Amino acid sequence: MSWISVDVEMDGPAPGLYSIVSIGAVVIEPTLSKTFYGKIKPISENWKPDALAISGVSREEHLTYDEPIKVMTEFAKFIETNSKGRHILVSDNPQGDGAFINYYFHAFYGSNPFGWTARRIGDLYCGMMKDSFAKWKHLRKTLHTHHPVDDAKGNAEAVLAMKEMGLKIPTK
Repeated sequence: MSWISVDVEMDGPAPGLYSIVSIGAVVIEPTLSKTFYGKIKPISENWKPDALAISGVSREEHLTYDEPIKVMTEFAKFIETNSKGRHILVSDNPQGDGAFINYYFHAFYGSNPFGWTARRIGDLYCGMMKDSFAKWKHLRKTLHTHHPVDDAKGNAEAVLAMKEMGLKIPTK
């Protein structure tokens, strides 16, 4: 079983109606050396300027990115090549990141290598602390920049810190 930290930047709040801008992923293992980055052109005419601005790209730049089928095929290959057994999507926000990933995998690849399985980092930490209001983001080492690889790496670092605190996770 492999846990993969995934972060998605998008130009609006709902998959299909809006588009992924970029995807970052990091296999959660001690070196954090297995990473993926993909930039995807819009699939919709809809976009929210404030949402796109978070990514630091213009609409014109976003329109030049790669076709979704290419990026999702490369992402699926990355997952298969760099992880073992069942693949678990780990995210700060699986409701957002996981929803977009699921939609794009089904629409442009035919299936989702993660299936229906995801873990929310905040919930893991709250459970460990026995406090549903516990804050976990201080466990990140990499600055949260809204570049999806940086953000996925910071989230992976937080999960590894929780492992050091006693959380049992696969890291091989």
